[in-house]
Amino acid sequence: MRVRPQSLLNVLLRPAYTHVPAMGKTVALGLGLLITLGAAPSLAKDPFRTTQPRPIGDKTEAAFRAIFERGNYEEANTYLRQAEAKEPLAHAMRASLAYTSQDWETFRANAIRTRETAEELVKTDPLRGNIYLATGHFLEGAYTLVQEGTVKGAPKALNKLQQVFTYLAAAEKISPQDPELNIIKGFMDLMVAVNLPFSDANEAIERLDKYAGPRYLAYRGIAMGYRDLKQGSKALEFVDKAIQSTPGNPEVLYLKAQILVKDGKLAESLPFFKQAMEKKAQLPTRLAAQLGYESCMAQGESVGLTRNQRHPYCLERYLAAPNR
Repeated sequence: MRVRPQSLLNVLLRPAYTHVPAMGKTVALGLGLLITLGAAPSLAKDPFRTTQPRPIGDKTEAAFRAIFERGNYEEANTYLRQAEAKEPLAHAMRASLAYTSQDWETFRANAIRTRETAEELVKTDPLRGNIYLATGHFLEGAYTLVQEGTVKGAPKALNKLQQVFTYLAAAEKISPQDPELNIIKGFMDLMVAVNLPFSDANEAIERLDKYAGPRYLAYRGIAMGYRDLKQGSKALEFVDKAIQSTPGNPEVLYLKAQILVKDGKLAESLPFFKQAMEKKAQLPTRLAAQLGYESCMAQGESVGLTRNQRHPYCLERYLAAPNR
């Protein structure tokens, strides 16, 4: 069963799993780009930059860290309900979460708010304003495709995509090595490279490796890239860096389990599936269901069951009834 879309664009979109649409993966982790290590927000207001930080806002920062450092979406929702109204990243993350739950009108409303707040922000911060103008148009294009389908919606979506490229180019002209720009653009480029022929995923990986921040999220993106390029040893190298930076994050543990399965190391994957499943309550319902399905399939295979024996049971237990 393949549903193939995090950021921002998780990022933002769903970075840790492959069975979501490519646009969703980017939105959730390019959005979803598109956290604190402790119970309270850190003093820094910018999760992307270590120098020249931008005033992103306490609640927005805390929500970002809850999602991408700890993989705790329930906590993130609490922060997002109080997040700064003028911060486009907050609206982008709300859109990402609505995407994962298929709440399309909430997704649309927050896509529009991402663009509108970016239109205001560009007057005082052209770099971040242009980044989120691109993000907002990206999300609105995604909504069009979801609602109208690829045939009817393609012309509108392509127009939005052209605007995305225009605003990203404007941001890159201001600061080509900016970490926030490069984490978002890196995930977007990676999504395009993995899903379209004649695209080079290595360029996206290089962008993430050289310039993107926060580093733990860049490591995750690089691991995803190498996973999809079927370069298991490199994927494991970078997912281990992500785990070291964000220990206990169920999405990153899930990603390592996937990489191990894809690399033919089924037995080694099982402890990571188990650790991720122990924290599945932190995850969105659909993501938790997908995690449960893949974990169930791996466990069944480990005891010698055929796919035909495993699939119906795992499908019914998790994907067919994700609220269980």
